Amino acid sequence: MSSSSRLVSDPDTTMQTLIGLIGRVGNRDEAAFEALYERTARRVYGLALRVLQNPAMAAEVAQEVYLLVWTTAATYDPSRGSPQSWLFTLTHRRAVDRVRSEQSSRERGARHMQETNALKVDSVEETVHHTIMSETIRACLATLTARQAEAVTLAYYDGLTYVQVADRLGLKLPTAKSRIQSGLARLRTAMEQQGYDAQSR
Repeated sequence: MSSSSRLVSDPDTTMQTLIGLIGRVGNRDEAAFEALYERTARRVYGLALRVLQNPAMAAEVAQEVYLLVWTTAATYDPSRGSPQSWLFTLTHRRAVDRVRSEQSSRERGARHMQETNALKVDSVEETVHHTIMSETIRACLATLTARQAEAVTLAYYDGLTYVQVADRLGLKLPTAKSRIQSGLARLRTAMEQQGYDAQSR
């Protein structure tokens, strides 16, 4: 091996070359940035791939790392670590951040799915409950006298007051009240016989 070949492959020489390139990148030297990229991109991508185990995400992280290099190269301090260490630290941090982000996204998706499924179940249960309730009430109303059913329906389905029910049916107020109350008592008894506890619902 010639002396020139040994010089090119000398780690100290390589480190000094990278330090010089980073310094020039800090001054917005695009040619230096391209040279730095060519010398280091393969290893940066390789580290990202080892962490992420996903080629597409590793490529994205590598791009993010070199964007950071372009914007922060001026802050690089050789006394705090070699260029390779600096690049690998940036890469590892970005890759780990991506892993955490993906994990959080999956967890949010899983929670959303569970909440959506729970809402669907609740909606179905509520629909079934109201259907059963309506059928039960209709069946129980049939046990009332026609006058009781009419008064109860006006008061609780149409939302009329005792006075309004009395006016609608042409009754005295005490008579309307009595008819509604007796109808409700009979309705409650019929529902209990159906096995439906209105108070617990």
